[in-house]
Amino acid sequence: MSILDLIPAPVRLWAIALVLLSIAGAGAAGSWVIQDWRYGNALAKQAQQAAEGAQQAAEAMVGALVIEQGRRVALEGRLRVNDENHYKELSDAKNAQQRLSDRLATADVRLSVVLAATPGRAGADGVPAAASAGGVVHGGTRAELDPAHARRIVGITDAGDDGLIALRACQAYVREVSVPK
Repeated sequence: MSILDLIPAPVRLWAIALVLLSIAGAGAAGSWVIQDWRYGNALAKQAQQAAEGAQQAAEAMVGALVIEQGRRVALEGRLRVNDENHYKELSDAKNAQQRLSDRLATADVRLSVVLAATPGRAGADGVPAAASAGGVVHGGTRAELDPAHARRIVGITDAGDDGLIALRACQAYVREVSVPK
C-alpha cells in the first residue's frame, strides 16, 4: 500500500495538486532567497565601490584645497612684505617731507624760482652779463618764494608723492595677485 491509497479518491487530485504547488512554492521561495542573496552581495559591492570612489574624490579635493591654502598663505606673506615695504617707503617720504617743511619754517632752506631773462640783466642769448662772486648759480636770475607759498608748494608735492607711492603699492599688489605662482 502507498500513501496515495490512504487518501480518499475524490481528494487525491487535490492532494497531488497541493503537494506539487508546495514543491513549486518551496522552489520559488528558495530561488527568491538565492536571488536576494546574490543581488544583496552585488549591491553591497557596488555601494562599497561607490564609497571608495567618493572617498578618493574627497581626498583629491582635500589635497587640492591644501595646495591652494599653501598658495594663499604664500601670497599673503608676499603681500605682507610688500605692504611693509610700501609703508616704510611712505613713512620715509613723510619724514623727508616733514624735515623739508621744518627747514622751510625755520628759514634754513628757501625755495626759489628762475625768473624770465630781463633785457638789462642778461645778454641776448640768456647768459648773465656778469657773474657774481658770491655763489655759483647756473641759469637765469632767481627769486626766493615766500615761506607760506613754499609750504603750499611742498604740500602739493607731498600729496603727489603720496599718490605715486600708493599707485606703486597698488600696482605691486595687482602684479602679485594676478601672476599665478
